[in-house]
Formats: sequence, C-alpha cells, structure tokens
Amino acid sequence: MAIAVIMPALDVTQESGKLLGWKKRAGERVSKGEAILEIETDKAIVEVEAPGDGILAGIRAEEGAVVPFGDTIAWLVQEGEAVPEAQASVKLAPEYREEIRPEGAEMRVALPASGAHGRMRASPKARRLAQELGVDLDGVHGSGPDGEIQAADVRAAADAVQPTGGTVEPLGAAARIAAERTAQGWRSIPHFFVSRDLDARPLLALRDRLAPEIVQAGGVKPSLNDLLVALVARVLRTHPRVNARWVNGSIHHNPDIDVAIAIAVGDAVVAGIVRQADRLDPGAIAARRRELAERAQAGRLQPADISGGTFTVSNLGMFGVDSFTAIIVPPQVAILAVGRVRDAVVALDGRPEVCPMMNVTLALDHRVGGGRTAALFLADLAEALARPEKSL
Repeated sequence: MAIAVIMPALDVTQESGKLLGWKKRAGERVSKGEAILEIETDKAIVEVEAPGDGILAGIRAEEGAVVPFGDTIAWLVQEGEAVPEAQASVKLAPEYREEIRPEGAEMRVALPASGAHGRMRASPKARRLAQELGVDLDGVHGSGPDGEIQAADVRAAADAVQPTGGTVEPLGAAARIAAERTAQGWRSIPHFFVSRDLDARPLLALRDRLAPEIVQAGGVKPSLNDLLVALVARVLRTHPRVNARWVNGSIHHNPDIDVAIAIAVGDAVVAGIVRQADRLDPGAIAARRRELAERAQAGRLQPADISGGTFTVSNLGMFGVDSFTAIIVPPQVAILAVGRVRDAVVALDGRPEVCPMMNVTLALDHRVGGGRTAALFLADLAEALARPEKSL
C-alpha cells in the first residue's frame, strides 16, 4: 500500500515550510527512517525521514517550493504499484505562485510577476541569494526567460554596490534563519529584563556528588547547566505564566514543560527541546542534551528535536561571559540567560567572603507579566538553587 510523504508540522504557529532539496531521486528505494528530503522553516533546517519502506514516486514539489504543513509531497510505493490518483495538491504560501511548465521541465516557484504588486519574478536560488546579500530585487534587471531574475543577476547587483576593498559575507542558511527569528522576536515582543546573582555553591556540590554516580551507572556526566535546566523546569510548575505562549492576543498556558536549550552550531544557534523536563532527573537531561548537540553538529536534527519548546535556557558561561540578555523566541514568553560561575566577594553573615556566584537574567514578555512576575520566578529559582536536593 502506498505511503504518503507529507510536509511535517514543526510548530503550531507556522503554516508552511520550504523544500530545500531531495536526498533521494524518484525511482530510488528507501528504507523507513532514512533521510529523503531537507526542509527549511523560520526556526531551522531539518531532514525529513521516510515514513516507511518503498520506492520514491509521485514527487509533487521541487527545490524552492513553499508547501503548507500536512500536504502530500510524494509517495512511497511498492514494486509495480501505481501512485494514487487522489493526491493532495501543493498549495503555496500567498506570496508565491507555481509556474506551470511542460512535462519534464523544471518546476519553479516564483514571486508574482510585476504588475499589480510591482514585483519582479525571481528564481528560488535568486531569492535566497538576494536575502543573503541584502539585494533589493525590485532594482534588479532579470536576464532569464520573460525577465526572470537569476542568481547571476543578483550577484552582479551586489557587486555593483560593494564598497571598494570591502567583502560580503553571505550567511549560511542556519545562521540566516536564526537572524530572522531573532529579529522577529525583538520587533514583536516587548521585552522586560530582570537579573539576579545566585549562590552557586549548592549546585557545584550537587554536581560533584551526582556526577560520579551517574557516570558509574553508564550515564552522561551532568553539567551545571543540566542541573540548572532540571531546577528551572521544576520552578516553572508554579509559574505557569512564564511557561506560556502568546498567540493572537491571548495567553495560552502550556500543558507540559518542554525546555529548549540553546546550542551553538557554527555561526548559528538552534534550540533543542528537552520534553517534560520537570519529570526528568539530571542524568536523563544530560543524555538528552548530548544527543541534541551531536545531532545539531551533524546536521541531523529532526522536527521533534526543535519544535514546541515552552521556555528557553541560554548559557554562555562556557565562553567566559559574566552576564548577558537574550531575546525571546516567539511564541514563547520568556528566556533565561545564564552567565559563568565566578568568584565574587559577597557579604555572608556580615563578613566579606569569596563565593562562587552565577548571574541569571530573565527576559519576559511584558504582555504576560511585569516586574513582580519576573522577580517572583527568580526568587523561587534562587530558593531551588539554595536547596537543590529538595527540588530534585
């Protein structure tokens, strides 16, 4: 029986994904779980695995197509089996349209022709290149069929305005997505920042005690950030507004606590999801964190690895950063920025002492809460860090 290959949904707030390319060709046999195509959303670039065994057939979308999530884009059939006739059509996002080409010709997805909207047609490669180089397509003369803008036209336009002696550094796809998401979060969310210095001694002591036990049992050595994620997740149980999402002017409380961990991948950042982190022990969180990092570095993150986070933890302590502020990723309403553990002189029982301290800064969407909401969350987090064994 034929198996439909559909465009997977990565997030409830997104409607479509862009098909970057097929890893298998029509007529090739594939196995369940084997990567067959690569797609791009506004969050990341991910590989899509085959939903079953079969021969790839009936491909309905080519490179550059913007496809609504849930649409059938190909089929997996058995030897001698025909592609089902009732195929879901590939509907493109409003700003795109599908050019009808003779059978066997390349299918392109182009911007509307100039006219009502005054915009020129451009190939998918030209559009991506224009976005990377910062070239306005409205001012580019197209050399392709019917005046279509080609990648070479975009490069020529970029070279024409490049300062003498300067260079252009095109962003990689992952970095470009991260940049777009960051800009979207900063433009659309009224950020509110609250910082607090926390005593890291109990957390350090807990790590030193737990790590040998977990490693001896064959587990992954937990880092300070793994312990912090576990504590943050448990504190979020009593702060549902901080674990919410902002959708269409309303606060939606998430049923689960799925913490996203910021992971650096080259010149970009992806957020890997630790599902139901409030129910996991530090060893399980450490194992999930290492799995996500390995997949991210290998470029094999799956849709479930990066979608549906309810709260983000971003830690730059390993880079020697004392403190920083982070930008919220919509539709989440908060993100915690974590600095390094550093020795600081603090007053303990009226006397100055050197103590390992850690700065955390909560960025909160001001539409869901103000200073009191943020301060109470950080107060409870400080209490959890003071007695981590009690929470874990």
